[in-house]
This record gives sequence, C-alpha cells and structure tokens, in this order.
Amino acid sequence: MHAEAAEAAPPARAGRSGTATRARILDAASELFYAQGIRATSADRIIEDVGITKVTFYRHFRTKTDLVVAYLGQQSTAEQAWIGSVHRDGDPLGTLRALATDIGAASCRPGFRGCAFINAAAEFSDPDDPVRAAVDAHRRWMLDAFADVAAEAGAEDDQAVARQLMVLRDGAMVNGYLGDPATVGKTLAAAFTSILAGSGPGPDAGERIGE
Repeated sequence: MHAEAAEAAPPARAGRSGTATRARILDAASELFYAQGIRATSADRIIEDVGITKVTFYRHFRTKTDLVVAYLGQQSTAEQAWIGSVHRDGDPLGTLRALATDIGAASCRPGFRGCAFINAAAEFSDPDDPVRAAVDAHRRWMLDAFADVAAEAGAEDDQAVARQLMVLRDGAMVNGYLGDPATVGKTLAAAFTSILAGSGPGPDAGERIGE
C-alpha cells in the first residue's frame, strides 16, 4: 500500500463509522418520536437508547431541532418513494386505489399513530419554526402529487381537486388511528372515486375503486 493510501485509510473508516452512528441516532429518534411524540422524547433518552455519549450525539446533531428536521426529511423521502412506487401511468383511479389500499393496510399495523407530519404540526404551531417548515414543505409536495393525479384524470380544476384529495387522505390517517382501521382503505377508495367522478371530464362516475 502506498504511504498516501495508508494515511488516508483511517479517516475513511472513521467517516463510515460516523455515518453509521448518525443513522443509528436517526433510527432511534424516528421510532421514539413517532411512538411517544417529539416533545415528550428528550435528547437524553435517544442518547441512552443508542448507547453513545452526549458529545457524540451533538457532533452529529447540534440541536434537537436539527434531529427533528432530519427525522421529517427521512419520513418525506420514504413517503415520496412510496407514492412514486404506486403511481400508475395513465390510470389515476388505479393510483388512488393503491394509495387507499396501502393507507388502509398501514392503519391496521400495530403501533400506527397516524401521519408523522400531522403529528409534528400539532406539536409545533409556530409557522416560522424549522420543524413546521419541514412539515409544510412535505405537504406542498404531496399536494402537487395529488394535483398531478387530478390533472391526469382530466379534472377541470386540478388544484381544487388536489385539496379535496388531501383532506380525504388526512382524514383517513386520523380515522385509521382513532376509528376502525379495518374500514379505512375501502372507505377512502370510495371517497377518492367520488371526488374524481365529479371533477369534470374524467373517470366514469359508475366506475368504482376499492370494490
């Protein structure tokens, strides 16, 4: 091994170790934030769960706010990938069927606590807070995704339809936590269909998804 390579090797290993530690912190925080609430979960609890020192924790996340924003960023990336994976080109009803089915399935899983972004917004009401900004950014993306589906369905006002679809999605997430999760998927699918059926030239009102 060349001398230059030998000298470079230790920092590379440290870098990989640092990345792994950051991921462990974020994974532990994500689980605790979602299950117990963001404000109820202290940095000390996360440090204890991961088994690291405070110095190590603050080396990766200068403040708890930085960690919360990273948590929401991770959630956003995952949700965007999921919505992209269920999109059916040329079949907006199929896309909404898949979304409704997956939301219904998630609602039935143990530990489901609704939407991570709605939960975070309830805890951070200040619109200037970085956490609230992260929530708002993701919800703008989601609204745009619904607008794309509405436009693909031929909606006369895709933005208005997108807002209606968003309200239905939000309601389903809350209902899945507080109500009967077994009925969420089918109910949401029927509601999605009703909105698209009345949105202008698009799907036949007689066509039903989720049945």
